[in-house]
Amino acid sequence: MYKLILVTLDGTACDRALIEHVKLLAKQAQSKLMLLHVADGWAARTYGEDAVSPEITEDTAYLRRVQAEFLTAEIPAEIKLAYGSPPVEIIKAAETLKCDLIAMAGHGHRLFGDILHGSTITQVRHKTSIPLLLVRTKKE
Repeated sequence: MYKLILVTLDGTACDRALIEHVKLLAKQAQSKLMLLHVADGWAARTYGEDAVSPEITEDTAYLRRVQAEFLTAEIPAEIKLAYGSPPVEIIKAAETLKCDLIAMAGHGHRLFGDILHGSTITQVRHKTSIPLLLVRTKKE
């Protein structure tokens, strides 16, 4: 059913619930995973793939650690670091890769939190027809 799942990671503690949920789903569905993080700091937004910054180095290392965790669990996983606006890059990656599912963690923001932080989930769900798996996490 889900041959390729796009797993969006933001590098926060909220990722843990998503990772554990996706492990179970991927095992049952025999899915491959694409682990995506969107670097959205100044250097990433300004220079894109040519960006060199501590953020990019840390993001890449984080993706590799999560990938190793999935590979240890015998779940095929590749990594992709994108640059710019998270909602735009998530949709672009999901469509380009022809993903069957987009898996995201919800931070549990409410009204003012969404206004201050924006809502990547809201933007993605309104702009894609690819099914979404939303895993709710506790507020940070």
